[in-house]
This record gives sequence, structure tokens and C-alpha cells, in this order.
Amino acid sequence: SMPGSKTVLLVIGGGISAYKSLELIRRLRERGIRVRCVLTRGGRAFITPLSVASISGEPVAEELHDAGAEAQFDHIRLSRSADLLVVAPATANLIARMANGFGSDLASTLLLATDAPVMAAPAMNVRMWEHPATQRNVAAIVSDGVEVIGPAIGDMACGETGPGRMVEPDDLAAAILERLASASSTLPLTGRRAIVTAGPTHEPVDPVRFLGNRSSGKQGRAIAAALATAGADVALVAGPGAADALNPCKVHAVETALEMRAAVLAALPADVFVAVAAVADWRPSRAHGEKIMTIRGANANWQLDLVQNPDILAEIAALSPGSRPELVVGFAAETGEPSRAAAAKRKAKGCDWIVANDVAGPDAVFGADENRVIL
Repeated sequence: SMPGSKTVLLVIGGGISAYKSLELIRRLRERGIRVRCVLTRGGRAFITPLSVASISGEPVAEELHDAGAEAQFDHIRLSRSADLLVVAPATANLIARMANGFGSDLASTLLLATDAPVMAAPAMNVRMWEHPATQRNVAAIVSDGVEVIGPAIGDMACGETGPGRMVEPDDLAAAILERLASASSTLPLTGRRAIVTAGPTHEPVDPVRFLGNRSSGKQGRAIAAALATAGADVALVAGPGAADALNPCKVHAVETALEMRAAVLAALPADVFVAVAAVADWRPSRAHGEKIMTIRGANANWQLDLVQNPDILAEIAALSPGSRPELVVGFAAETGEPSRAAAAKRKAKGCDWIVANDVAGPDAVFGADENRVIL
């Protein structure tokens, strides 16, 4: 796993929301977090060790071996090597074992042996949640320092409605990322400020139409999240569709290139500027206040007058040494010979690094989850 990256030990209890934990693992891994899983016997009734291992990319711990102290210590080591323990779903049974310090199986033993912070996401029938014993146990684990997330209110698998549903994977992942970020003070980019732009810009033609491009914002979001995971204080300037509730960054949502430029300038000073966004090169010289009507035949050849947008990357790269970020990174989406075009673009823009994407051909990058680049 990458330097500065974090490890979460996830205990999956026996509840129907165990399937949500698979989505949680995927969300955390997308953000460079290593997830090691313990699947309880109850959890195995709902999801398989193979599905957990496939998504986490790690072997799954299932039982406490009583043969040989080595294996026991291995499990203690498992709980010590994690930055955070997360119990999701935390069933009434698991919460009771945590509250009373039972070490009756691998999951409860790990929870007893850990010195890492612990989070729990309860999931159970509403009557179980409201039972005085459960409420007493939850109060006990909270006073022991466990952070309890949820439960959410909604429909149960059993048809009843009320508090008891496990919080959604996105919300749980966001809470986990926040907890990991607040716990880490010695990350490589702690104390550094970064600005990242992501996604397209939309340049209005009239109230209905705009000029735009095919950028999804995925790459910019991933870079912003990676910088944040490495400890940086990140401002993400996100074009339409590029904002993401999960990003542990300050998000400034914008529509147009002019708004993006203003947001970037307002976010300065910074140590790093990464210009991932596909900023529109031109905008209509004027945005019509009313929808432009199409009249068959009459305005069949309507002309759109365009003016050039400011070059945000070149402008930031050209700032005086005192105000220019130390590292300015540009992106070149090219068709044809990406490295030659990108090298020329790096000189022209005055940036330190440039990342070339080949956006043509069978592996076109727009909207894809994976990408190959030339740096």
C-alpha cells in the first residue's frame, strides 16, 4: 500500500446490511485506503468470504484459532496494525459483546485487543434498537470512546419502519475519511495547501443551451482525494458534475471558465496547483437572456460568435515567485502524439509538470475509472 496510506480493519457483523459493507470497502479502496476484513459467523450467513476478499484484495480473517499462540498473536497484531477499526454492520449482539468486553470470537477479541480508535455503524430491527439493553450497551461503548454512526431511519428488511438501518456506504465512508484525516498529523503533505480543478466548464449560449465537453471530473476528484489523504489542505474547484460529497476537501462548485478562474484566484495562496479541469477554450461573446428560438428555414444557419476564455493554468504559472504555487501541474488531453504536444504545451504555459492523456482511440479516457498517462 502507498506510503502515508491508512489501514482500516472492518468487522462485518451478521445483518442484511452486510451487503452494504462490500460497497463501503470499494469506496475506501478507491481513496487509497487498505481495508482488512473480519467476517463474523453471522456475517457469513449474508455475504461470502470470497466476495469480501475479491473487493478488498486481502485475505479475510474468519475464526479465532485456538491451536498455537502464534495465530493468537497474529490476530493481536492484526488489530494493532490498523489505524481505525470499523464495525459495520454492528449488530445488537456485537454491540453487547463490545459493551461487556467479551472475547468470545475473533471479532470481539480484536476489539478488546486494539489500541486504535473504533467506529461502529449499528444495524438492527427497530425494536431491538429501542430495547433498553441495547440502549444501555450503546451508551457504554460511547463512554468507552467508540464513535457510533447512525443508525438511519427508514424501512427495515422486516417491513417495520424506524431507526435501525445502517447508514449508507457513502456517508459511512465520509465519516471514516474524516476520522482518519483528523488522526494523522505526520502525513507527508501536512501543512501544505493545494488547489485542484476538476471537470468541464459550461459556457451559456442562452438559458437552455451551453457549450461544454466530455470531462467527468473523476480524475480531478481522485487527485484531490489523494492529496487530502496525504495530509494536504485541499480546495477542489469543481465544474458541473465534478463535485463529490465524499471528497475530504473544501469544494467550490462553479459553472463557467470565468467562475473557475475567480474561484482559483480566491483560493490562493497555495503550495500546489493541479489544473485537471477541461476548461472551455471559448465562450459565446454574449449569453442570450431568452431562449433562442429555431424557426424552420428562417434561421437555419444561425452563427454563434465566440471569444477566448482566460488561460487559468498559464496565468497561475506566470504569477510572481512570491505568489506562485511552488508546483504547478497542467493536463493535456491530446489526440495524435500526446508526448510531443504536451511538451510544447508545458513550455507555452510555463507550468512545472504536465500530464498527457491520450483521449482518442479505443481507450478514450473520458468518464473511465482507470487511466494511463505520460508525465
